[in-house]
Formats: sequence, C-alpha cells, structure tokens
Amino acid sequence: MTTQPSLTRALKLPSLVLFGLAYLTPLIVLAIFGVIAEATGGASPSAYLVAMVAMLFTAQSYGRMAVAYPVAGSAYTYIRRSIDSRIGFLAGWAVLLDYLFLPMVIWLIGGSYLTAQFPDIPIGVWIVAFIAITTLLNVVGVKVADKANYLLMAFQLLVIVLFVALSVGTLVSTSGASALVSTAPFFNDTSSFDKITAGAAIAAYSFLGFDAVSTLTEETIEPKKTVPKAIMLVALIGGAIFVVVSYTTQLIHPGGVFDDSASAASDIALKIGGQFFGAVFLAGLVVSQFASGLAAQASASRLLYAMGRDSVLPKKVFGALNKSFHTPVFNLVITGAVGLIAMFLDVATSTSFINFGAFTAFTLVNISVIAYYLRQRRSGHRLSVLFYVVMPAIGAIIDGFLLTQLDSNAITLGLIWLCVGVVVLGIITKGFRKAPPEMVMEEKEAALV
Repeated sequence: MTTQPSLTRALKLPSLVLFGLAYLTPLIVLAIFGVIAEATGGASPSAYLVAMVAMLFTAQSYGRMAVAYPVAGSAYTYIRRSIDSRIGFLAGWAVLLDYLFLPMVIWLIGGSYLTAQFPDIPIGVWIVAFIAITTLLNVVGVKVADKANYLLMAFQLLVIVLFVALSVGTLVSTSGASALVSTAPFFNDTSSFDKITAGAAIAAYSFLGFDAVSTLTEETIEPKKTVPKAIMLVALIGGAIFVVVSYTTQLIHPGGVFDDSASAASDIALKIGGQFFGAVFLAGLVVSQFASGLAAQASASRLLYAMGRDSVLPKKVFGALNKSFHTPVFNLVITGAVGLIAMFLDVATSTSFINFGAFTAFTLVNISVIAYYLRQRRSGHRLSVLFYVVMPAIGAIIDGFLLTQLDSNAITLGLIWLCVGVVVLGIITKGFRKAPPEMVMEEKEAALV
C-alpha cells in the first residue's frame, strides 16, 4: 500500500512571523509612499493607522478560525465550514485575486526596479529570473525557503533602519530635534477624512500577507497556539513599521505633491543619503520583492492545494504533493506560469483588482467568526461575545467600508471575476443542486476555547 505524501511540520512562531513579514514586504511602505501621500494630502501615517486598525480586528478573526479549523486553506476553509460551502468556494475564488496574482505583481515591481537601473536588459529577463529562483526554492521545501527568508528579511530591515536613521539625522541637523514631533503628517490643511480613508484602502495593500500565515497551518508545530499568535504579531509589527516609516518620510517631504509619486521614495533616499545610499536603497527594494515573491508563491500554491484536495479544482493536478519534496510542485509551477503574464502588463493594471479579493475575503472571515459563534451556541457551547461577535462585527464593517473606497476599475474587475466564479460553482455543483466537494480534515478540530 502506497503512503500518500503529506505536508511536513517544521515551522515555529519566529519562522511564521518572518514568513508573514516577508509576504508583507516592509519596504513596500516606501515603494508606494508617494502614491499614498498624494492620495491623503500628506497624511500617509493616518492612512496606515486606519488600515492597521482594520487589519488587527480581522487578524483576530483569522486567529479564531485558525484554532477552530487548523488546516490549510485560510479564508476558503474558514468560510465554507462556518457559513456555507458555496459561499466558501466564492470566497476562495475571490481570494485567488490576491494569492494567485500577487506574486505576479511582486515580480513585476521587482523587474521594473531593475529595468530602470539597467535599461539595456529587457524586463522579461528579470521577471523570468525572479520566477525561476523563487519556484526552485519553494519546490525544494519550506525549510529551505524559510532559511532564505532570514537572510532576505535581515537585509530589508537593515535598509529600513538606515532610511529612518538618515531621515532623523537630516531633520535634526537642519531643523533641530523639535522637528521630529509634529501632527502634520497625521492631519493637515490639505488632508481630510475622505482622503485618509481613500488612502487607507490603498495602504491596505501593504498588509496583504498577514493572513497568509494561516495557509501554512499544516506545516506548523502546535498550530492551534502558534498560528493565531503569528497572525496578530505580523499585523501589529508590520503596521508599526509602516506608521513609523511613513511618519518620518512624511516629515522629510511634507504634503502630497511630487514630481513623480511612483519614485518619490527613491528621490528621498538620494536626498538623505546621497548616491551610495540610493544604490543600497534600490538593492533593498529588489531584495524585498524577492522575499515577498517567495512567500506569496508559497501561499498561492497552498491555497490551490486546499481547493484541489477538495476536488473543487482538478485533484490530480492541484491536490497532489511531490513524493520527494512534499511540496505542491504543480501549483508552484502554475503560479510561476501566471507570473509570466507580468511581461505584458504594467504595475497599475496588475494591482488594480487585487485589493478587491482581499477585502472581500477579510469581510467574510469576520462574518464567519460570528456564524461559528451562533453554531456553537446552538450546540450548547459558550464562547466570548467580545471575541466572537463584537470584534468580528467591527472588523467586517471596516473592511466592507474600505472595499467601497476602491476605485471603480478595481470594483468592476473584481465583480467580473466573481461572476466567473459563480459560473464555475454552477458547473461543479450541477446547477447549484449540491454542495461543492467537502475537504477531508487532516486534524481534529480544536477544543473550544
């Protein structure tokens, strides 16, 4: 009798937090600083604060669901088990906008940085190189990818620390220590509540990935304790980094007017550190995109694996693990193939609809916690009203509101994607007459807490 391969448990709390932070890509706060500062009228830290509050409420909900259903699949699994299998499928379909296409966007941004520095080399060369290296590391296994993440994150965080330190040094040397304390980066004459919330909808892109930790549940040691802690720590640490970095950067460049908002941080890096630090900053951006792509591709492959294991997607392709490496090789290759589309797109087009899938999933995960509470209450189990009703409700309202703040193109493309998902769902359920295939849980559900 042949034993089916399974995912290997190897990750502890530090590795999960590192994985989530790598997915977040802390340096992304500088890569899109100009865009958010422009949208908020020079109040980028406020946008990140609003986004962080939304993410912390949602992170709490992800943690609760990770305890209840400690298997791979993330939002897809939580919603189908707590609310309805059909809604769960559509949530999984929506989140594919995030998981499946985010690696493509990451590789495209990394390729764009390198093409700007080396214009004689076509962007396609850089994109293929990104895809080949990250796919190889992820195929070999999560342990190897984990070790690579430590090195990549160390360099990325070093660049962030240097950027903040040079910013502080520039402010103190030119305007004195008092220049470090100001309310203008949070609210000023050119900012407004509407602008800040619109900026928060963009800033939430920087947080995409805190939830990705839950996709590695089946590769985590003591997941019922470790995964919820990791999710909260990633959202909190990432949010703190974003607020601090955007605050100091906004002090260096007050307001939201730039010659080119897309390259604003690079110009600021040259201003505070000269040509040498400008080169280091560029290297940091490229490294951060590589680390983020490594994590994003791993998460996308695990989501496809969960849906394949359900037979929602063809099981022989999506639900298979390589016998030698115990990794979903086919899914990693498919994700890499999707990434090749980046050679024909620009950054603005490729990122326009990712947040739609993320906010849809975030909203439904919050609702799933409430649904789980109601189910357990009917079964005679008592759970905390604060953690299972009040906080998820607040998270759902904030996420739903931020969803409405996306631009019309993002909403239109997202709705089209969902319509395609409805068609697929109709096919696999034979006209919605039966539920989608059910996942076989590989762990017993956690005891109620």
